[in-house]
Amino acid sequence: MANEHGNLSINSENIFPIIKKWMYSDHDIFFRELISNGCDAITKLKKLDMMGEYDIPEDVKPMIKVEVSSKDRTIKFTDNGLGMSAEEVNEYINQIAFSGAEAFLEKYKDKANEDQIIGHFGLGFYSAFMVAEKVAIDTLSYREDAVPVHWECDGGTEYDMADGDKTEVGTTVTLYLNDDCTEFANEYRAKEVIEKYCSFMPYEIYLNNADDTEEKTEMIEKDELLDTDTIIETVIEEAKTEEVEEEDGTKKTVETSPARERYKIKKRPVALNDTTPLWTKHPNDCTEEEYKEFYRRVFRDYKEPLFWIHLNMDYPFNLKGILYFPKINLEFESAEGVIKLYNNQVFVADNIKEVIPEFLMLLKGVIDCPDLPLNVSRSALQNDGFVKKISDYITKKVADKLSGMCKTEKESYEKYWDDISPFIKFGCLKDDKFCEKMNDYILFKNLDGKYLTLPECLEENKEKHENTVFYVKDETEQGQYIKMFKDEGMDAVILKHSIDQPFITHLEQKNENVKFLSIDSDLSSTFKEEESEDGKEAFKETADKLSDIFKKALKNENLKVQAEKLKNADISSMITVNEDSKRMADMMKMYGMAGMDSSMYGGIGETLIVNVNNGLVKYILDNPDSDNVGMFCEQLYDLALISHAPLNPERMSEFIARSNRIMGLLTEQQ
Repeated sequence: MANEHGNLSINSENIFPIIKKWMYSDHDIFFRELISNGCDAITKLKKLDMMGEYDIPEDVKPMIKVEVSSKDRTIKFTDNGLGMSAEEVNEYINQIAFSGAEAFLEKYKDKANEDQIIGHFGLGFYSAFMVAEKVAIDTLSYREDAVPVHWECDGGTEYDMADGDKTEVGTTVTLYLNDDCTEFANEYRAKEVIEKYCSFMPYEIYLNNADDTEEKTEMIEKDELLDTDTIIETVIEEAKTEEVEEEDGTKKTVETSPARERYKIKKRPVALNDTTPLWTKHPNDCTEEEYKEFYRRVFRDYKEPLFWIHLNMDYPFNLKGILYFPKINLEFESAEGVIKLYNNQVFVADNIKEVIPEFLMLLKGVIDCPDLPLNVSRSALQNDGFVKKISDYITKKVADKLSGMCKTEKESYEKYWDDISPFIKFGCLKDDKFCEKMNDYILFKNLDGKYLTLPECLEENKEKHENTVFYVKDETEQGQYIKMFKDEGMDAVILKHSIDQPFITHLEQKNENVKFLSIDSDLSSTFKEEESEDGKEAFKETADKLSDIFKKALKNENLKVQAEKLKNADISSMITVNEDSKRMADMMKMYGMAGMDSSMYGGIGETLIVNVNNGLVKYILDNPDSDNVGMFCEQLYDLALISHAPLNPERMSEFIARSNRIMGLLTEQQ
């Protein structure tokens, strides 16, 4: 076979149905595509005006008008941009995927470029055919002596084009909706979709219901009158007076409302969008109330955010946005937030994980990055190294904000800590660079309610336990251990959330020699009486004897029993759990590991500590053959368990019955 070289061909009969049905995942997105096309047309005309190639009349206000009619099942999109000639319709509409935006940018690439062009692929217009059985275009180019053009297509690959009757520069796209898409011709549905996708587009968007023939009017004051208002009627209101009685009994007429002139006007249309959203402004030009109002309006959250970060970067890429740290009650609310991604003020999607670090998905915010490499449908990203750079930048800015607050606004940082700690801990687990930046700015609340950084925690216990941080999971269940710590002047931090266990393990890996220990994981020598060398051997025999007694009484040969001489003689018994076993048990609980016996949770690595200095333990030691020893051993074991964790229902019933029997014995001896 001879060598052959040629061009690939595209069969439009095959590709057009694909574009119409499969390019966009959401059918309502045609609003975004057609309105953004209108915005591009206006932007192009403004560029031509700046370059002196066209003069925009002073009375022309750039805008997009959307008109819906449920009766006619139509939607009209009208812009006052640069319009198209017949040749341009042939080039940009009749050629699928030929981008007028790209062609315009190429032509004027060395000239004015202050405004951004939104479109790039030349496919957005065809989204109209997802919902319309027929689409018509009426357009008039800005060029002198331009002839208006009418174009229409019924969704196939054939079209009709002829001279039109449009008299104003710009373009109107009319959609004749399919039977199953007439919902979009409803005024309220259209408003909902426009606010979803177009809330911050750069030119004002107005919605009109063609079916509503009733004239909407309102009464306004003279000082509220605008040049654009159409006065229907002038109303002169006479002054209002009232007769009042003076102190001396005489009556006097006073004016309660002066005469005034009011005007009945056609109700002014209100734009559906904000053309200059807060993130486009410099942070120095934004007030605290503006940030809060923007948060309420965009996220429909009427709880005030804790604080926010205003992103404003021009190099090496263009990125602006605002990230809010919301106040979340983790007991009753999901910690899931929402980050809205925009491209030149055009909504793209929520929570795109490639550009938003996973842990920041807990926040609420907006990010606008014109440099993002979007796919053809502008609903997702093309994954490349540039996206990773943006993600890293956002992470860095969040870390800089938090560490800066800890350094310069420590009081505010502490006030926010309980709310923001899930974000930070999750971020440290997910992002090593973030963890490195935040390592010395993570706070821990101690037993007195004071907030300490990790270096401060290590300094607190340095004299008694170097490089060790003790922690409490449950202040109620571990109350006995907390009292022991406080009596000895020792400190611990409170870590009661499920994320804390993997988090401290991660911190141990990142901070060499640092160890976190639960206050019930081991008995420090601080709590024990010092034993002389001569007494150690005798004490060992005592310990072995107590161990045998308890194992026999509790019928558990595998029970680990450890005798100690604790300084506090009121403590009879307690439980310690090996730290590694404790963390394994917590992990099994967290993940509900299949096939594991739930009774094993917390059972591995337990040691029963009995205090030889306690009177009841001494009685057991001196009277090993007493009929009551077994009952006392069980009682001491259950008391130790209660101070460590709740008893299961069966064991609690036995404990209560046994307590009654012991009190009965005491009353018999009275």
